[in-house]
Amino acid sequence: MAKNSFLKNYSFSLLLIASIAAGAGLGVLLQGKAAALKPFGDIFLNLLFTAVVPLVFFSISSAIAEMSDLHRLGKIMGWMIFLFIMTGVLSASLMVMGVKFYPPVLTGQPLLPLPEAVRQSLTSAEWVSAFTVPDFFNLLSKQNMLALIVFSMLVGLGASLAREEGKPFVHFLVSGNKVMMKVIHLIMFYAPVGLGAYFAFLTGVFGPSLLGSYLRVVTLYYPLSILYFVIGFSFYAFLAGGLPAIRVFWANIFPASLTALGTGSSLATIPSNLEAADRIGVSRDISKIVIPIGATIHMDGTCISAVVKIALLFSFFGMKFAGVGTIVTAIGVALLSGIVMTGIPGGGFLGELLIVTLYGFPPAALPLISMVGTLVDPPATMVNAIGSNVVSMLIARILGGNKWMKQELER
Repeated sequence: MAKNSFLKNYSFSLLLIASIAAGAGLGVLLQGKAAALKPFGDIFLNLLFTAVVPLVFFSISSAIAEMSDLHRLGKIMGWMIFLFIMTGVLSASLMVMGVKFYPPVLTGQPLLPLPEAVRQSLTSAEWVSAFTVPDFFNLLSKQNMLALIVFSMLVGLGASLAREEGKPFVHFLVSGNKVMMKVIHLIMFYAPVGLGAYFAFLTGVFGPSLLGSYLRVVTLYYPLSILYFVIGFSFYAFLAGGLPAIRVFWANIFPASLTALGTGSSLATIPSNLEAADRIGVSRDISKIVIPIGATIHMDGTCISAVVKIALLFSFFGMKFAGVGTIVTAIGVALLSGIVMTGIPGGGFLGELLIVTLYGFPPAALPLISMVGTLVDPPATMVNAIGSNVVSMLIARILGGNKWMKQELER
């Protein structure tokens, strides 16, 4: 039964991997002639890039608009956001060290020509222009994803604060979000063909060394994510309540962990995660806020994978993944891509779109890193989901003192 559930939940990911593998094999066989298949891949990219602006707007604005009690969250929300950022930075920093010691690409030669528009790091002025645009019209371009996200959050917050008068507009946002989800769902039906064709082109033109890089990504990501899951989460639990907290955390977290692995969804893990938090001793008024919101914006596993995606693109385009500005920018982009991609159907592509557009990489870079997200999805989802649980423990410690766990369990 568990095997059937796993296959059901990951069937599309397995289909994508199979189509990409078939495309890569076809590229090796056809070599230069595989370039004729590139238009079939371009169709998929064009459809996805066309849908991304309305999808991001409706998904983010509707999610915030429906949070009618934002103003009452107080200290819990403040500490939650702070800890989400801090754990995201720590997880991304772990992968930064990983790619420095074990680069995802061995060859010193770039596989693709470097466009002039690519930025290795962002200055303060560039960050300002990335988050804001001078005209509403500029929001309608995928080149201004961060500005679109900020505007979407403001629209959602405004709709929420409008209360009764804003309810028709909230319904419009929610309806628009559902429509765009269906649009992405329809586009993803073509993904196996589009990605298969694109990888046939990439492998045929640039050689099978491309595939060796993905093997190195997998052998880097899986050990590091498991290391972070075991040691990192144990450390967070220790900060929350010492050795007793570590014991109670590991005694109760495995059902939620297996649910995350089996479903591939942080949202689907919310019920078992809440149940685990109850058994651990986290107050319900904390867990019922942190865990559901964490399932949509707190993604340590995604931050880890985003860094390796960025490092992979740097290697493919012959750029050096070094320097304080480059590393800080990569960690910042990793945090943002985690927020964008979470809880949205096809969200993995959205996070990757943010990476591609923010750095200025050409559209051809998107299929190169989309494979990474598919390969690392199971452990990434597990780290994403359980990360919110340990954050709820930390908040319980901050707000309830060092006896928080004992007091809650005795109720």
